[in-house]
Amino acid sequence: MSTTSSSLAKKIGFWSATAIIIGSVIGSGVFMKPASMAAQLGSPIWLTVIWIIAGIFSLFGALIYAELGAMIPETGGMYVYFKKMFGDFVGYLYGWAAFSVINTTGIAAISFVCAQYADYFLHLPRLDAVTEHSIIWHIPFIGDLFPLENIGVKSLAILLVILFTTINYLSTKAGSVFQVISTFIKVAALVLLVFGIFFSGAGDINNFFAAEAPKQNGALLAGIMAALSGAFFAYDGWVNITFVAGEIKNPQKNIPKSLFTGVLTCIVIYVLVNQAYLYVMPVESIATSSLVAANAMTIAMGSMAGAVIAALIVICTLGAINGNTLATARVTYAMGKDKAFLPWTGKEHKRFQTPGNALLLHGVWICMFIITGSFDMLADIMVFMTWIFYGLGAVGVFILRKKMATTERPYKIWKHPFVTLLYIAFTTFFLVATIYNDVSNYLAGTQPVVNSLLGLLIAALGIPLYFYYKKKKKILSDVNTVYWVCYLQLNRLILYQ
Repeated sequence: MSTTSSSLAKKIGFWSATAIIIGSVIGSGVFMKPASMAAQLGSPIWLTVIWIIAGIFSLFGALIYAELGAMIPETGGMYVYFKKMFGDFVGYLYGWAAFSVINTTGIAAISFVCAQYADYFLHLPRLDAVTEHSIIWHIPFIGDLFPLENIGVKSLAILLVILFTTINYLSTKAGSVFQVISTFIKVAALVLLVFGIFFSGAGDINNFFAAEAPKQNGALLAGIMAALSGAFFAYDGWVNITFVAGEIKNPQKNIPKSLFTGVLTCIVIYVLVNQAYLYVMPVESIATSSLVAANAMTIAMGSMAGAVIAALIVICTLGAINGNTLATARVTYAMGKDKAFLPWTGKEHKRFQTPGNALLLHGVWICMFIITGSFDMLADIMVFMTWIFYGLGAVGVFILRKKMATTERPYKIWKHPFVTLLYIAFTTFFLVATIYNDVSNYLAGTQPVVNSLLGLLIAALGIPLYFYYKKKKKILSDVNTVYWVCYLQLNRLILYQ
């Protein structure tokens, strides 16, 4: 069955769609990534430039996918687009990568961060060091995982996944309403953070330019690529709106409008937040801080800042968990409807009109990643794999301009083909440079595995499943054909007697 026959209810309007984008994008990245980015660059100017560059190319990507979303407003998003562009195989590979790595690891990481900052208030239980390390899972090419480590935080993270899976299982409307509310609170809180720091008078404008040891030449280029990966992790999530395109009211108008509004809002917020950090902290201090936002707020607002920032991050990550949970299971749902994956994941709940089975499968898989706790590595894999498919989608625009030349395009990419070609060129450079950096770091002993190649390996593991389900579909089709031939022949015999 084609994904075009989705019977999920159209309950998502413009503001809900925009909230899904902003809520999916703004999560843990703006609080967790500035430190590593500052260390990689060593320059406040480059730190600001990287946030802007990453934002611009994320916006270009949003403009490209706005054309696709408005032209093909079907639930499943990129999975559906890739099938139309390149055929079933590439569509399946994206769907598998989205399920096995891209979407589920992202939600796992965000849930863990949310629980970690909630621990500031809840004081969650933790086992002693000996017990935490009494059970070890060794995975070749990855390393040792400790499922009992930080068990209180992990348990809360799992409960959060169960909560938001349940909310979105019972009602798309409830999930989107929560998204609007949480996104409003999130943006308001970030605005308060920015104004609170800037109006504190505790900063120094020299921090925007001064650097003790900025990176140079090859080290700077490597730092730029690594920092871009961190910024792209923070910006990722804008494409989620295409996953629920079939459930959006007036999608031809609301998808492009919400993408542009949502991504542009995130760019402005991210740049302002990072300028606020720099105002009260030199880039060297940011680079060595494990809680940049908390430290910045402490300087600006005093001892209460720890509680304020912890609450802020909890609010932001709750919205990100919900937005990603609401949107990403739709890809698996679309694959299930096409019989390209577990067929039962393609069945919507008769009463709630939600992709309940796909949501449940995602929930279980996300909880597995939370238990492993290997989030930093998985975040790098997620960014690399995501941008492979972002680039492929841009290439596919040219293919669809020929294959579907007569199809109505309510929105066309701004400055196409220049913007599209620029996006493809940048994506190619970013991916090649990321592999080079990963291999170099692995050979230098600074990282235990080549993250980008591991992501490709995980995606490749889905190839046997593709041929299994393809063969299964053929067998079912052949059985169906034999049935109808026998039925018609039997009818002919009865009629002639």
